[in-house]
Amino acid sequence: MSELKFLCDRMLRKLATWLRIAGYDTLYVADLEFEGDEDTYMVYNHTDRILLTRDKELFRRAKTVGRPVFLIKSDDVAMQMAELKEMGVRFELKMERCSVCNTPLRRPSDEEALEVMRREGIREDLREKYELWFCEKCRKLYWMGSHWRNMVEFLKRVENIYKH
Repeated sequence: MSELKFLCDRMLRKLATWLRIAGYDTLYVADLEFEGDEDTYMVYNHTDRILLTRDKELFRRAKTVGRPVFLIKSDDVAMQMAELKEMGVRFELKMERCSVCNTPLRRPSDEEALEVMRREGIREDLREKYELWFCEKCRKLYWMGSHWRNMVEFLKRVENIYKH
């Protein structure tokens, strides 16, 4: 099976973030620049991606033209994540994509890491404690700190939803 790629409608910002955290190439429509009607844009562009939407009318419209689309029923992000299980989506914490802009992450150079740490007021000894990842576009650093434990706990909750 080819790697799943997604386009999320405006109602699915949190889901788009979690898909990126899980390593899926995911566009969020509000981050894209285009002219004209948003729904029309989503139906006819990025057709190599599965359109994720909560909008039943947009879902029907996309289905009518044969566009890959999946209707998300819940408004709770944990439930939304569980809904995607039937499509084969697995939510595991990966440090592959920026959760903000979807750009692939890479290891930072020492200069890049120090620049971000100084700008953000992050202690420089972080480099000795954690493996770092860097987004070239956002100029943002990622590491497995306390927020990582919180994300692990949240994913355990999602996994429990999968089981029911």
